[in-house]
Amino acid sequence: MAFNHLPASMHDALGPLSATPVTHSVPMATNHGPGRPPESGDSRPSPSTVLDRLTAGPGRAARITHTEHLPPRAGRHAVWPDRIRPEVINAIQLAGVDHPWAHQATAAEHALDGESVVIATGTASGKSLAYLAPVLTALLDGSEAPNGRGTTALYLSPTKALAADQRRAVKALAAPLGNGVRPAVYDGDTPVEEREWVRQYANYVLTNPDMLHRGILPAHPRWSSFLRALRYVVIDECHTYRGVFGSHVAQVLRRLRRVCARYGSEPVFLLASATAAEPARAAGRLTGLPVQEVSDDASPRGEAVFALWEPPLTEFHGEKGAPVRRTATAETADLLTDLTLQGVRSVAFVRSRRGAELVSVIAQERLAEVDHSLVKRVAAYRGGYLAEERRALERALHSGELLGLAATTALELGIDVSGLDAVVIAGYPGTRASLWQQAGRAGRAGRGALAILVARDDPLDTFLVHHPEALFQQPVESTVLDPDNPYVLAPHLCAAAAELPLTEADLELFGPAVPELLPQLVEAGLLRRRATGWYWTRRERAADLADIRGEGSRPVQIVEANTGRLLGTVDEPASHTAVHDGAVHLHQGRTYLVKRLDLADSVALVEEASPPYSTTARDTTAISVLETDTEIPWGGGRLCYGSVEVTNQVVSFLRRRLITGEVLGESKLDLPPRTLRTRAVWWTVTEDQLDAARVNPEQLGGALHAAEHASIGMLPLFATCDRRDIGGVSVPLHPDTLLPTVFVYDGHPGGAGFAERAFHTAREWLTATREAIASCECEAGCPSCIQSPKCGNGNEPLHKRAAVRLLTELLRSAPTSTDLPDPMEPADVPGPREAEAGAEVTG
Repeated sequence: MAFNHLPASMHDALGPLSATPVTHSVPMATNHGPGRPPESGDSRPSPSTVLDRLTAGPGRAARITHTEHLPPRAGRHAVWPDRIRPEVINAIQLAGVDHPWAHQATAAEHALDGESVVIATGTASGKSLAYLAPVLTALLDGSEAPNGRGTTALYLSPTKALAADQRRAVKALAAPLGNGVRPAVYDGDTPVEEREWVRQYANYVLTNPDMLHRGILPAHPRWSSFLRALRYVVIDECHTYRGVFGSHVAQVLRRLRRVCARYGSEPVFLLASATAAEPARAAGRLTGLPVQEVSDDASPRGEAVFALWEPPLTEFHGEKGAPVRRTATAETADLLTDLTLQGVRSVAFVRSRRGAELVSVIAQERLAEVDHSLVKRVAAYRGGYLAEERRALERALHSGELLGLAATTALELGIDVSGLDAVVIAGYPGTRASLWQQAGRAGRAGRGALAILVARDDPLDTFLVHHPEALFQQPVESTVLDPDNPYVLAPHLCAAAAELPLTEADLELFGPAVPELLPQLVEAGLLRRRATGWYWTRRERAADLADIRGEGSRPVQIVEANTGRLLGTVDEPASHTAVHDGAVHLHQGRTYLVKRLDLADSVALVEEASPPYSTTARDTTAISVLETDTEIPWGGGRLCYGSVEVTNQVVSFLRRRLITGEVLGESKLDLPPRTLRTRAVWWTVTEDQLDAARVNPEQLGGALHAAEHASIGMLPLFATCDRRDIGGVSVPLHPDTLLPTVFVYDGHPGGAGFAERAFHTAREWLTATREAIASCECEAGCPSCIQSPKCGNGNEPLHKRAAVRLLTELLRSAPTSTDLPDPMEPADVPGPREAEAGAEVTG
């Protein structure tokens, strides 16, 4: 393991949380199949009892800032539509489901009527069965055709692991149906000798958008018999298709619809989503079709307890003497340890692979101090493991052999691991949809569940654990994607033209930006205009122009210097921050130090090492306004949205002690600047507004800088983005606006829709930003409010109190809405508490 070299004293700056370890073990109940209720003899403790035991140690109860109790909910049954074949209903009953929930029957009815439908209900609510009933019925009907394949269906998942899991589930469910249903996975791991069989004989093909984009659509003549019979396209976990990745997938689906039309088919799209705001509208943007919505969850739910947990302050100090909290990683490891000691089957979700490994190692070392036999009952689960290793871990957790698992989001996406009692979430995962998806992994089959969100030391997490209404009284976010982004659309037009020449009739399918883009592609020599349409005439594969999960540039290879072994790759834009000289890199449980990043050859040379620290890159940014699309007055200032050019340069990196986060030092870097054309939201303030806020020239730079940092940290609450998807710049006098200005921009070429979302929710977004700063307990700023670990200026200057006064004055004149049409209505988020809204903070 990568972290066995750490002495136990480094794991916890405060010592063990529990004064006396809990050594009793609670017997685990028998596992039940899907849809079966737990037996009356289930001896598992209630979620409240488990939480009470966790908070029994000294000082632990004070770490819980809020506990939400969700009462159990009874299920509502219905009957399957009479068009579902009796054989399919019988197979479902043999699987243990006697009657469908009401939402399953409703979704199946839409599918049978030929209407595309999105099922947006909670985790473990039976979404798979809702689409499988009509799909299996259609496949059985098609098996009676002369060629045995009169109907086909295509299943798309965001990960290969989920597709493989679904194949096993479908194969088991359809076993009583004989050879009428022939599921097969077709992805990069499918052996070459099996691929022809899949193309010719499988009638339910499970794949991912990447393989559809690169393997199936460019070779559509070889798939002609499959595509000609295509009745249904299932898009699982569709809420994950957001931002740039979602925009790419939207264009891949339009290409699929166009190729299907060439073969005379018009498939119905069946989408499964976690609970989301306006799922039909988001699904419509993804597919380009009208979509019906089924969001009334009729499945039963056991008692659930959701606790918000804030780690305590340590005696350590960060930059500028700021107080430092105990890390979410260390806190999560201790919680996983105590849950394991209680015999509670648990998963801890950690944001990074390195973090998952670290939580697992710390928990194992803690358990070894109490009972060495328990060490093997905790493990890590993340991407990068072999498929058979992941399957073995899933089986061990399912059977109860494993009690605790530290996992990345590789386990989040619907893989069937039932029987869990508790989930610990190390840091807000970025969206409410992901939060509930992860929390929903516990308590499946109607059992009680405990979920704990452990806050990281950053503005958004701190805000949420002190404002539970933002999590529990608000709907989940809208899914943000922009299929018309020219940087996304252009390569897909080339790929479409290579599949079939583009014609005037195709332009509407790909959106309103096409007429402007096509002449540019012709001028660039990528397409050739002829009387009958636009043609791809180059030798290289057009599909290679679009890297749907990256930026499309050449990836940087990570190579072990001593052996020449290729460890992996990283996108070129990310290489400046991830594998710069001196960076710590983790691969499959081993830690490496980057010796040299060679951008000319796109290679990073690494050596295995055991540094007692992690690294964080810092950068500086300049920005210029290219075009202002829209602007509205905000008092004397303006709120604007438009196109910008960002010049970014990684200038240094910090070394932080593992677990405590203590800064050990900073090293300079010499990397070239990068230029990005993207979309941004920005706001300006006038001299009168500064006077009213009592912000003098000496405080101005620090006030703007602090507001910028905090607003970047808070934006994920309003748009389905990660903090890493966006960037910001603050300038006391910007040459393009001639006023003090704060910019927040999308970190992707052409934009990803996040800045647009910020523009439409600006009043609520900046109100939450002000509240996050004002309510923080620190004196002059800390990582929980205005400090940023990525700041290339070393978090200088920052002025906490001036930022609060400036935002208070700005919001005094804030409009209630904007005039720019918004494809997604903004979600309401609570504003400042009444007692604090009028409070004046003096500096």
